[in-house]
Amino acid sequence: MNAETVIANPHYGRLGGAEGVRELVDRFYDLMDEDPDYYGIRKLHPADLAESRNKLFWFLSEWTGGPALFAEHVGQPFLRRRHAHFAIGVSKRDQWLGCMQRAMQDRELEAALQTELQAAFFKTADFMRNQPE
Repeated sequence: MNAETVIANPHYGRLGGAEGVRELVDRFYDLMDEDPDYYGIRKLHPADLAESRNKLFWFLSEWTGGPALFAEHVGQPFLRRRHAHFAIGVSKRDQWLGCMQRAMQDRELEAALQTELQAAFFKTADFMRNQPE
């Protein structure tokens, strides 16, 4: 990670770097796995969430201004294309957002950071929708 990246997008540092991003991702997937409110998005994932956890960790690290781990391990994100085979409507978008919001709250991220990230997550999650629902 270089200083220019962190200055352009300071969220990675505000999240606590790699450790903080990993903790957020792990809490997100723990909630998804445990809470029936997130069953709709849980069933889109494989039984073993290890690869999903890594991919989200790599993506969020890069997306928040940290090292380009997703590009290094997987290539360009092309998120919409990578998720095109999943039926994603409003309810799945909202489950994903709700699960991430709870993960941020459980990690006790500062309120301003949660607000900033949730607004950005909404734009990305809404862009992923491919169903009118």
